[in-house]
Amino acid sequence: MTTTMQRRFAAVLLSVCATTALAQPAAPDRNNRVIERRAVEAVIWGMPAVNTELMLQAMLRSTAAKQNEIVYWSKPVNWKNQTLTPNPDSIYFMTFVDTKASGPLVIDIPPAEGGSLAVNIVTTWQMPLEDAGPEGADKGKGGKYLILPPDYKGSVPDGYIVLHSDTYGGFALMRSNLASHSDADVAKSVEYGKRIRVYPLSQAANPGPTRFTDAYDVMFDSTIRYDASFFRTLNDVVQKEPWIQRDRAMIDSLKSLGIEKGKPYQPDAKTEKTLGAAVKEAGAELAARYDAGFYRMVPEYRWFPAAMPEVIRAVSTGYGNPDEYPVDARGVTYTLGFTGIKRIGTAQFYLMVNKDKNGKDLDGGKTYRLTVPADAPVRQYWSATAYDRETHALIRNMSRASVASTSTGVQKNANGSVDVYFGPKAPAGKEANWVPTAAGQKFELLFRLYGPEKPFFEKAWKLPDVESTN
Repeated sequence: MTTTMQRRFAAVLLSVCATTALAQPAAPDRNNRVIERRAVEAVIWGMPAVNTELMLQAMLRSTAAKQNEIVYWSKPVNWKNQTLTPNPDSIYFMTFVDTKASGPLVIDIPPAEGGSLAVNIVTTWQMPLEDAGPEGADKGKGGKYLILPPDYKGSVPDGYIVLHSDTYGGFALMRSNLASHSDADVAKSVEYGKRIRVYPLSQAANPGPTRFTDAYDVMFDSTIRYDASFFRTLNDVVQKEPWIQRDRAMIDSLKSLGIEKGKPYQPDAKTEKTLGAAVKEAGAELAARYDAGFYRMVPEYRWFPAAMPEVIRAVSTGYGNPDEYPVDARGVTYTLGFTGIKRIGTAQFYLMVNKDKNGKDLDGGKTYRLTVPADAPVRQYWSATAYDRETHALIRNMSRASVASTSTGVQKNANGSVDVYFGPKAPAGKEANWVPTAAGQKFELLFRLYGPEKPFFEKAWKLPDVESTN
């Protein structure tokens, strides 16, 4: 190569390098994009644990209840219970677990005599450990469920249903079933629920009384916060809980966000702003997945199960399939509700819908009719509940949220079907069959079947679409 050619080559190379350098983002901008990208994934991944932590914080902030005690609602919940898609047709009891403080913990479920419970016991990640009650492990005979912390090395005594948890925290959702909404049946359901006992295994020989705290009519807000506070809550979880083997890939990702076990979480103002933008982006992505709808059991109708099929598969096997880890679908599911069900379809089954028969969003300013066909295949009851589409909580400031087969005064049609109305004003003479909605807000519906039976799963009985009456 001649000297002239060498000079020309060097000039071209310098030009290319200069152009490449100009095209590359500055290090601070590149770092900011890394934070935002990883933060979006952290929101989706961390949703079930943050959901749990927000409920725990709501209890500690709003009531006098503590972990390893029981918080309950002495009447069917009203709109001040701002958990995600709660059931206003049963009596709620909950205990938030802390086995780091107590060691192995016993949840003693009474026999189904004079009442019954639908119970789900889950980890911090809302992974089901076991169901309890007539459709659970005790088959309605009652049982002592023993939750062992992840580091427990001791012996396991006889006489317990043993649950090995991979987290120190978690909760048990215990619904005391209602025969009707009459004052007498509500009181009976509360009295039965108060037979539940929670105590450390170390006190099993002589357990003290279980403390119950009534949260009825208390503002109990655990809705998902799509702002930078999401990461403070996620940090609380990381600091308290051990890393699960399947999630160790998140350690470095969270470290880049300032979340690291054993270290204080102190993001600067710029990082906080980036995190706030990321959580909004993640919220929009999750909302779009929800809006697209889930798998429909009955393709001709718009109702879909309240959890994606891959999530149901994963939780029923304890994430046993090494080739499947449905983080995205799990994230969507836990923006809508809480708890994990091990034996889904036995004690209860849930269907959701957010659009009418014509595929239009449900509008709180319009009136809709849902015709529930006769002879609903349930051993206990069915119910239809309206929720705020944005928060997935009960619509605020409404006098009621649902109509159930156990509701007082519900009118049946001549063929045994029931028309349920949703809208800002009750149709004349249909007040008992009406659920109020808020003008200017979108809403969604959840249809519950308690004690679902074969005709439902075999599709011999089908729930039709919601129709606008406007």
